[in-house]
Amino acid sequence: MQRLPKKPTAKNPPANFTGDVWVDSILTPQADGQRASAAKVRFSPGAHTNWHSHALGQTLYVTEGLGLVQNRGGEILEIRPGDTIYTPPGEEHWHGATPDDFMEHIALMDIPDDPATATTWLEPVTDAEYPGSAR
Repeated sequence: MQRLPKKPTAKNPPANFTGDVWVDSILTPQADGQRASAAKVRFSPGAHTNWHSHALGQTLYVTEGLGLVQNRGGEILEIRPGDTIYTPPGEEHWHGATPDDFMEHIALMDIPDDPATATTWLEPVTDAEYPGSAR
């Protein structure tokens, strides 16, 4: 057993996000054969991801605030603390805070053999796609 050192909180890159988003790494693979990854992600009001997908899928567990999530072509879902959202491998989606609230979730996913392929980042969510952005 070992205590892993805490990594510093990082601000997510603006190329893949709208607004201010911070991430704290919780878990990364520690040994051969392990794939699990987890992070606490905090979105300021109105902040959200670009469209993206994950090679092996993703699970979000909302811990605080009020958020939004949508898969490509689907309806926008409001998410609250205690909600768990599963996105299957390859499904294009976005997620983030509502325009008026912070939102925090734990993001869980498996890392493929080539970690560079874990997430495929796509175009930003447009103002027409994100509710309330034209206020």
